[in-house]
Amino acid sequence: MKISRMNKGNWGKVRAFFDLTTQDGFTIKGFKLIEGINGLFVSVPSQKGSDDEYYDTVWIDSKELREQLNSLAMSEYQNPSTQSVEAPVADTASVGNNMKEDKQVSSSSEKAETPAFSDDDIPF
Repeated sequence: MKISRMNKGNWGKVRAFFDLTTQDGFTIKGFKLIEGINGLFVSVPSQKGSDDEYYDTVWIDSKELREQLNSLAMSEYQNPSTQSVEAPVADTASVGNNMKEDKQVSSSSEKAETPAFSDDDIPF
């Protein structure tokens, strides 16, 4: 098995999302690397139920296979060449390139007044 994609980041306790490809060619998406009390561990893909609880969609029965997955995920996470996802940054360099500095821009919201609601506006 190998990790086919890992996105590192900092989303609460989640440190990375990754997909796993098996030797048979199956790709399982949605694994997470979680920062727990005792350090990092792998969380299997899960789905939110109608009762707002999360239920695992993948089970790993073998302890050896789970340990192999944990060590594989840890080594990939510590690999500096793995893709990191950072918070998006607004590009303000191109804002206002087409505007002259001395020209005032008026918005239509400055001129329009919002009328007050009346009983006729309520549909029921």
